[in-house]
Amino acid sequence: MHVFVAGASGAIGGPLIAELLKQGHSVVGMTTSAARAKDLEAQGAEAVIVDAFDAVALEAALRHSKAEVVIDELTSLPKEQSDMPNYAAGDRKLRIEGGGNLFRAAIASGVRRYLQQSSGFFLKAAEGTLADESSPLDVHASPGVAASARTYTELETRLFSSKAIEGVSLRYGFFYGPRTWYHPGEAAANMVMKQQNPVVGKGEGVSSFVHIDDAAIGTVAALTAEPGVYNLVDDDPSPQAVWLPAFAKFVGAPPPPRMSEAEVKSIAGEDVVYYATKLSGASNAKAKRILGWKPRRLQWLEA
Repeated sequence: MHVFVAGASGAIGGPLIAELLKQGHSVVGMTTSAARAKDLEAQGAEAVIVDAFDAVALEAALRHSKAEVVIDELTSLPKEQSDMPNYAAGDRKLRIEGGGNLFRAAIASGVRRYLQQSSGFFLKAAEGTLADESSPLDVHASPGVAASARTYTELETRLFSSKAIEGVSLRYGFFYGPRTWYHPGEAAANMVMKQQNPVVGKGEGVSSFVHIDDAAIGTVAALTAEPGVYNLVDDDPSPQAVWLPAFAKFVGAPPPPRMSEAEVKSIAGEDVVYYATKLSGASNAKAKRILGWKPRRLQWLEA
């Protein structure tokens, strides 16, 4: 199958390209970096250097690729989590405007299927339950989370807006593994080493993670599955009070401090409190049933 991957330079890009090639697909990886283009070619993919905001060049590249499927992994995220507020506007612009160019180019080029990166961690479920694919994104959450939820809602609305193309929304959990924040020596690990990430209140907010390699495997499985929404999360949705101390131990950090919701809100804002106390976590039952997907156990819960 001819597959066009946009955002091939992101954290999931390398594992995704590798899995596509492993499964025998012909792959064109889109990037804005000449250095990353060389990396893609070294992997065995064809590389194309295109800016997602250049609609004309983007459509030309897509037509030249003869793609049957487009995988939209466009993001603009910082290396450090603390920098996210400074990146949020640019990330949204890339996903909405650049991704809009890509989506329209895909339809114009006769692409059969479009896979869209979405969120499996900003979902709203009834208290005490896990979110499934029918669950909405929490657009009434704390300000930063609500803004992200609205962006993902727009992406999914666009994805399913045209009968001319098959839409598949991939609601990933928090990525962990190489080149992600949740990996030894990376952003989240460095924060717990410095005891900058406390357990907040009761720490009852449930997080769903997914290893970057498992996310890639699930994405490739979705190339031929029925269209729709899939939660690509692991089997271990865990409250912050459980996963954060385990993660700290895994990376060799001291146990995280504990702080009240009021203390954290005054220091770090509402979004940090939301992550720690309000996240729902997600169910992967549909992805396991339809995709035949078998994600690994959350790595630090095994330690």
